[in-house]
Amino acid sequence: MDKILLLHGANLNFLGKRNASHYGTLTLEDIIKITKAEAAKFNLEVIAYQSNHEGYLIDKLQAEASNCVGLIINPGAFTHYSYALYDALLDAALPSVEVHLSNIKKREDWRKKSVTAQACIKIISGKKEDGYKDAVKILAECLNNADY
Repeated sequence: MDKILLLHGANLNFLGKRNASHYGTLTLEDIIKITKAEAAKFNLEVIAYQSNHEGYLIDKLQAEASNCVGLIINPGAFTHYSYALYDALLDAALPSVEVHLSNIKKREDWRKKSVTAQACIKIISGKKEDGYKDAVKILAECLNNADY
């Protein structure tokens, strides 16, 4: 079974405890279960990691990229400044979808820019957990097309 990597960045381990109007009420474990269930519909397996440390995410991406056919990433706050993560996404050479639970375009000015999205085929923002389902569908279509 083909694998997709699911990476979550800073503070996303606190989902379910954070501001529900921005992030919803589901926990990170709930989001992972939803993503895995959606991926199974497309015969895809999900490998999930979360870290509050930028380097750990880069290490996991570098270690797992060769075993995976795609990536879903919610970098958290790393979205807005991590050129190191951006470079790692480019180097991984995987079709990648960036997901945000909240609508980053309707939040603070500093949240409106995503440096990591430039290394992705799509960004999904503001759809809560449905964004993860959409990301799986986008990757599945991309993999079937193979022209990414």
